[in-house]
Amino acid sequence: MLYPIELHALGQAGILREFRLRRRKRFQPAPCGDRARPRPPSRYPVPFKQGSPSMTSIQPHPVTIVGAGGIGCAIGHALVTGGIDVTMVDADTSKVEAGKKVGISIDGVDARAATFVSFESWQPASDGIVILCTKCYDNGVVLERLGPDVMIIPVQNGFDPQLQERCTYEGIASFVSECDQDRPNTRITRDGDLHIGHCGGQAPLPTEVDAIVKILEQHATFSVKRVADILPFKHTKLMYNAAISPLAAITGMDNGQLLTHAPARRLFFRFLRENYAILKGSHTTLGTVGPFHPDTVNKILRTPLLGTIMAGPFSRSLKGTYCSMSGDIETGRTEVENFNGHLVRLAGPTPCPLNQASCQLVTRMATERATPAMTYLDELIA
Repeated sequence: MLYPIELHALGQAGILREFRLRRRKRFQPAPCGDRARPRPPSRYPVPFKQGSPSMTSIQPHPVTIVGAGGIGCAIGHALVTGGIDVTMVDADTSKVEAGKKVGISIDGVDARAATFVSFESWQPASDGIVILCTKCYDNGVVLERLGPDVMIIPVQNGFDPQLQERCTYEGIASFVSECDQDRPNTRITRDGDLHIGHCGGQAPLPTEVDAIVKILEQHATFSVKRVADILPFKHTKLMYNAAISPLAAITGMDNGQLLTHAPARRLFFRFLRENYAILKGSHTTLGTVGPFHPDTVNKILRTPLLGTIMAGPFSRSLKGTYCSMSGDIETGRTEVENFNGHLVRLAGPTPCPLNQASCQLVTRMATERATPAMTYLDELIA
């Protein structure tokens, strides 16, 4: 996840101190043990290993993960490492076949063996736990196969009313990961957290979910945060995603370019302020994702000078990382209705010109399967 405004409130001197500190941490040796951060990518394959027994006292249930992308593979790798029987389901048969041969891998970390099944041949059990790591536009075909006794735990960025009716617990990832196109190998391109909790309530995690979270806490290459209610954190993540995703999708820019291209940067800040206004105007509770609460972010955005100053150094660290909607337009399907469309619905009669325009533009481009280009940025600026 991209938070280019995180450092504004520190002041110029504070920003420089923070920037130097992060650079020192970046080059420190990784700690030993299962929680070690991934080493730099290797050119050579690492043999896969069976998962080690979990240290939890309760034997976790088997888990099915639908979607062997960056998030799904990162979660699956941790669960297998902790001794859980994991089945990975994906529509890409070449990725499934590769997984059968080499397992799930994270760059620089030993691969793990798991069961891989193509979505076409997948026959889910009548109960059990399914972690849903697909994009929102695939939710319908997945839900058609799952019985009412299956516990679905989505880890998605967007909002899908059909899915929300089925889910009691949910995760939201603020770390950024990217998966190889033809094999279940992922890399963490930006550190962050996996928040997990109840959807819209204050209920504690049930025993079977608690056991899974404990294993993630012990073995994941990302940090895990338990929260009483996941929705404030998911809405905060939406505030950022609904600003980044349409800009990246229509232009083809990576996250670093969003900070160095002045018109895109200004538009990004305008999106953030409009998104914040919609969420506050609809009395939506927001959580803290990253170092600052959205209330602080909104105050910072009123004086964006420090963001401009730090754009260069930040853009270099984000070069080559992409948001989840990048590349979707040319496939004819996007999550714009689950991001910006959700904000438009929350806004009701309140004007939200950027979100309305982005829904129309992205939908039109997806229908035409248009090639992203910088010229489309002008349509949003106008």
